Amino acid sequence: MIATDARVLLRLLLGQPRRGSHAERLQAFYAPQARDYDRFRERLLHGRDALVRLMEVPAGAHVVELGAGTGSNLAHFGERLASFKTVTLVDLCPALLEQARERTRAMGNVRAIEADATTYRPDVPPDAVFFSYALTMIPSWDAAMANAIAMLKPGGVLGVVDFYVSDAKGGPGSARHGAFGRHFWPRWFGHDGVHPSPEHLRQLIRRLPRHELLERRAPVPYLPGLRVPYYVFVGRKGERPG
Repeated sequence: MIATDARVLLRLLLGQPRRGSHAERLQAFYAPQARDYDRFRERLLHGRDALVRLMEVPAGAHVVELGAGTGSNLAHFGERLASFKTVTLVDLCPALLEQARERTRAMGNVRAIEADATTYRPDVPPDAVFFSYALTMIPSWDAAMANAIAMLKPGGVLGVVDFYVSDAKGGPGSARHGAFGRHFWPRWFGHDGVHPSPEHLRQLIRRLPRHELLERRAPVPYLPGLRVPYYVFVGRKGERPG
């Protein structure tokens, strides 16, 4: 595990390239670490079990994950995964999608698609759409969020788990993060193309008033004593189309 972590940490220290399209930067950053991606991040990306539990996706559902990466989040659905009608994994990074296709090759109801989360639309309006630590990595996150809500069928659910920081006075949830955290985490993660912000959660709450929200902190590998804030949000779209 030490050798695996070392390879991932090297890429994190080098950071995400600053030139090229979003897709090109993702490929350059993740291709060298794609096979080691999940081993390291399972200790960093918390709250995914809680997200899946709160979404309560029923059997027969059509499910879309935007910014799906390697498809590892599907494991959190357990045996329920086989009961879904379709599961579509959407990502812009070919190296991560290659891992997703290897992982899901034997799953007849799962497909992985190289597409942009801001514009992708499935043939059938999904019952559930979710982002797992993806909104903070999408430059046009507002467009991705709007697209996710628009594609949902009426009454469908949008789930998001991600890093964030509050405003200085607290909110948009109930948590209030100190000055150190509000400045440190955006700088720390920003080097690798991850941009925690209070605005993501604020817009989710505004657009989906019917929701459940958890705010937590989690340890970060190799940063003893520090705990990064993250949230779990599950909102339901109104029953009326549009």
